[in-house]
Amino acid sequence: MKMTVLYAGQSSPHAGWAAIDELALILARVFQAELLSPTIAPNSLLRRLTGREKLQFAPLECAGGDVLFVVARGPEDLAMVSAIRNVRTKFQRVHAFVTDTYFQAGFYAETALFDSITVTAHEDIAFPSQKFGIQVHQLYQGTDALQWAPRQTFAREIDVMSFGRTPPSYQSALTHAFHRMDSPYLYLHSPLGNLSGPTVQVERAMLFKLLHRTRISLAFHLLIEPQGGRPRSMMVTSRWLESLLSGCVVAGRRPVSRMADEMLDWPGSTTELSAVPEESVQELQALLQDEEALLAQRRANVRNILQRHDWRQRIHTLCGLNGWDVPAALQDELQELDALTRHWQAMGS
Repeated sequence: MKMTVLYAGQSSPHAGWAAIDELALILARVFQAELLSPTIAPNSLLRRLTGREKLQFAPLECAGGDVLFVVARGPEDLAMVSAIRNVRTKFQRVHAFVTDTYFQAGFYAETALFDSITVTAHEDIAFPSQKFGIQVHQLYQGTDALQWAPRQTFAREIDVMSFGRTPPSYQSALTHAFHRMDSPYLYLHSPLGNLSGPTVQVERAMLFKLLHRTRISLAFHLLIEPQGGRPRSMMVTSRWLESLLSGCVVAGRRPVSRMADEMLDWPGSTTELSAVPEESVQELQALLQDEEALLAQRRANVRNILQRHDWRQRIHTLCGLNGWDVPAALQDELQELDALTRHWQAMGS
């Protein structure tokens, strides 16, 4: 099967979307697929910011093939197919994985060009299916667990870490409590140097090295003190999966959703903090006192992510949904994943 994979990651790298872009990289590798990343057409971003039109993309040279697969950060990325002239003539089938599918306004007319897409939340199936008459499946987000899982035990010298968006009231309470010289605890926050640009992938490795050395990682659902025009949804986002995979105990405010109930369903997968930020400081300090419990939870978290939430497992599901043969390279990487999972199972026995 001749596949082309389309994604935004090469032309528009962003730390917040690196986990999604990795799906495209794995797909291209295991299917030996062509990997393309359309650039935004000149003046398109400015026109979009002023509300005049959606993003437009510069034309791509593409010979076509059996399957075009789009890895979309949000539904607006489905419009990337417009960069390929006569896309439905060049490809027999067009499919996509879409992440932030709750953003219904992003489903532009190009959505009708797809044979099928996957959405991350069950409640998001109906809208694109009914509006565009295409097949819609539900498939949860994954992570590149095989690449980023710890292979050895590190000293966990960072007591608490937060990265990305942290609710301001919690950030204030934690910094005032933990940045004091008389506090024995180390709180590290916002470690990423650049949110976008060519260094994103290099700094991504740095992020995981920090997480591998962290005891508690903070995560809050997007309805806690929403900031600006950020999207608001009860999604399980990348930070939850990445923190759990790295062996952190995850504390914060868990999404209240079917997605969270099904993806994070093992005992202790998350620890709920108080709605009063000052009380959360005391709760974190109490958690940090019980190293034996932290160690047991750490191992359980890594095992569960490896067993259930790697991108390769999602790709195997996509093979079934779309009638693709499972490539040998994917089978090999799934075997590597199984071996790593067994390693972590043995550690916990």
